[in-house]
Amino acid sequence: MKKKFYTMFASVMTFGMLLSACGEADDAEENGGTADEGEDTGEEVATDDEVRLQMGTGSTGGTYYPLGGEMANVINDNIEDYEDFDISAVSSGASVDNLSQIFQGEMDLGMTVHLPAVDSLTGAGDFEGVEVDNFGFMGHIYPEVMQIAAPADAGIETISDLEGKSVAIGPPGSGTQAAATLILEAHGLEEGDYTALEEGFGDAAGRIQDGSLDASFGLLGLPAGSLDELSVNTDIVLLSIEDDAMDYILENSGYAQFDIPADSYDQVELDGPVNAITAYAILVGSTDTIDEDLGYEITKALFENSESITHDQGQHLTKENAMNGSDGLPMHPGAERYFEEEGLLD
Repeated sequence: MKKKFYTMFASVMTFGMLLSACGEADDAEENGGTADEGEDTGEEVATDDEVRLQMGTGSTGGTYYPLGGEMANVINDNIEDYEDFDISAVSSGASVDNLSQIFQGEMDLGMTVHLPAVDSLTGAGDFEGVEVDNFGFMGHIYPEVMQIAAPADAGIETISDLEGKSVAIGPPGSGTQAAATLILEAHGLEEGDYTALEEGFGDAAGRIQDGSLDASFGLLGLPAGSLDELSVNTDIVLLSIEDDAMDYILENSGYAQFDIPADSYDQVELDGPVNAITAYAILVGSTDTIDEDLGYEITKALFENSESITHDQGQHLTKENAMNGSDGLPMHPGAERYFEEEGLLD
């Protein structure tokens, strides 16, 4: 079930060849019409003062995509030393996909769960056999909480009940998929014990509504807007991780235990706190295409102006939280300079 890095590598290379074949017009359409001239929109073009960067987010129905769009806007509006600067936030397969595209030079920045970022440094987990060494930590974004939704009338009360069911485990290369397969494994469910759909929570929510999907995993912010929207028209339950399964997960990963409060959602009635796991969403930047000065400007623009982000999870993007998820990761030189100035480093 686990998607290894060489699978992601092949996908990235195919993606790159398709972009070259389609040309600049298709590239602009794919990225919301924001791409400019140049074969690779992830690189600086024309002059030192004209910069075009791409930031990988996640699926359109998750937290990364809308939040990443606001983050890009904040940075674009507050860069000081570049006359013509633009970061385009683009939809992607999220964590592992973003890291692999940075590795291949297709992305300049990416949102990712901190755990696969740590794995990528040593060729572990989804990066088996390939060590990624061209990125640096640029700050904590928000805590991600695994939320497992199922229709209230489906008779699914536990994660073990997902045996034989259709389950959305997240896009290939996403932190959601890595965590989902671990959680299912901890409850005794292996590949083949359930029908896995590799798609984001947004698409999965539509399938739950029309009755073609039994459950969906989502490593999301809390509360998650997409789950709120789903619960307006569909009665759902959130599945809790069993205690013995939680022990297995904590022993075999870097996730932490997290209680989802019973009052987290207006439309979802919970009998009590839901036993879940959490990790950190972080921003990373390429050390190939983003030099120290540019990295400093990006980090400063984001953290000095994050209060203008309206997304619910923007409240966590603060200087006080900036170092969360940084353990075990290299710091981008520009971000390191900013964090040192702010007294955030030991």
